[in-house]
Amino acid sequence: MTSDTDPPGGPPGAVPSVVAPRLRALRRRAALTLEAAARAAGLSPAHLSRLETGQRQPSLPMLLSLARVYGTTVSDVLGETTAERQAVVRAGDHEPTVAGGWTYWQAGGPGRGMQALRVRVPHGAQGDIVRVHPGEEWLYVLRGRLRLRLGEAVHRLGPGDSAHFDSLTPHRIAAEDSDGVDILFVHTLLQSPTAALCLGPATTLIHHTLGETS
Repeated sequence: MTSDTDPPGGPPGAVPSVVAPRLRALRRRAALTLEAAARAAGLSPAHLSRLETGQRQPSLPMLLSLARVYGTTVSDVLGETTAERQAVVRAGDHEPTVAGGWTYWQAGGPGRGMQALRVRVPHGAQGDIVRVHPGEEWLYVLRGRLRLRLGEAVHRLGPGDSAHFDSLTPHRIAAEDSDGVDILFVHTLLQSPTAALCLGPATTLIHHTLGETS
């Protein structure tokens, strides 16, 4: 349950001017009373009222909870412009990003509730990293063979195979073949620091390493 406690360093009136009216507008768009929205988000009605009037600063967990209740993203709650939300992504629009030996190409626009990537996984790269994070994942094998461990189960996927799973299930991905594997990858995360899931060391992804036992 989300705490009503104000975040450190968040005195009354510290909310960006756009957030308070956005919270109120989103609640009304969802046709929820103050009491119903507060209950669903784990807040008291009085505290939600203070958030909507700019008297209190919402923490990230509060923003995440309210975004879920209102069926939107934290980016939307924060009033980020939609100009960046292009519908079409051209092949040359994004330079690849390399992290941990994997290569990533953006396959979707920014500021969305899900992130789409094309990923090249070399043999032996990150195969021992177990990932656990909120959201769902979907992946589709384009080329090569993939080893996917979900909890204690090990699955081997070839071109045309796909997987869709809750990413709170401990999981790890590795290439079976010496020349690696190419996949399409989609994960659903409300826009937050965790949305940097695969794109470098600044991620808040929870992970640890285990020896390969499959």
